[in-house]
Amino acid sequence: MTVQRSAVVFAWILLLPAVLYVAVIVAYPLVDTIILSFTDASLKKVTNWVGWANYRKIFSPTFAEVITRTFVWTFFSVLFKMIIGVFGATMLNAAVPGRALFRVLTMPPWIVPMAIGIFMWGWMYNGQFGMISGVLQNMGAVDGPVAFLAYGSTAFWATIITDVWIGVPMVTLYMLAAMQAIPQDLYEAAWTDGAGRFYRFRRITLPLILPALITMSMLSLIATFNSFDIIWILTRGGPNGDTTTMIIDTYKTAIGSKKYGEGAARAVLICIFLSLFCLAYFRITSRLTSGDRK
Repeated sequence: MTVQRSAVVFAWILLLPAVLYVAVIVAYPLVDTIILSFTDASLKKVTNWVGWANYRKIFSPTFAEVITRTFVWTFFSVLFKMIIGVFGATMLNAAVPGRALFRVLTMPPWIVPMAIGIFMWGWMYNGQFGMISGVLQNMGAVDGPVAFLAYGSTAFWATIITDVWIGVPMVTLYMLAAMQAIPQDLYEAAWTDGAGRFYRFRRITLPLILPALITMSMLSLIATFNSFDIIWILTRGGPNGDTTTMIIDTYKTAIGSKKYGEGAARAVLICIFLSLFCLAYFRITSRLTSGDRK
């Protein structure tokens, strides 16, 4: 065996655990789900092949609303996370008194177990005993108790606010790390030339953290698109389905209604959407990388 061939064999041996992991944990369940999506699998013993019937049921006016709602929910959640996260990272990166304390205070939403944090927000949204309703009444903004989770429009935005609260710390710390990697010489040179804070942020900080910003946006988008705990604990997709997203609808179909074939078809559609997001991410990052090389 030549040295080159032995090196190739050794490389495959090192890759074997990762290949087995992907095959067993990722590839097999994915293929099994795709096959299941073409059947009428349920609790009954006999499973029949139904072809594209489950997918035809997906593209109904009702599920079209679910898809639209999912994209709107994801868009605003990710948008607010990125805006607040970048702003918070900028503040934490500035030379202000008590900066270390502020950095510690950004961690509780991330440290507190998600279920406990969501239950806390559910209590705050309560119309009779919730803090938010009480504060609004004391301020004279509302005449009586406001049950935020009882109405579709308010429940929808309440879930977004909760998701933003949970996701902002990770975005803030990630963007803070990106900002701290920027050479201080650039800021000092710009300051010497008389550049203001906003100009330095627009011309130095933002362009240099753009790759990290895009990466964090994609990670946040995938996590938000697949977010289940927040909506399920707060509203279970209600009222009247106004907070039902694709992942909630998939759970209700597959687990709640025991229609495993239809649920699998919905899961495949979610996988397709996320794959398209990832392809768009790789396309954008490759353009940025090629632009940097030029």
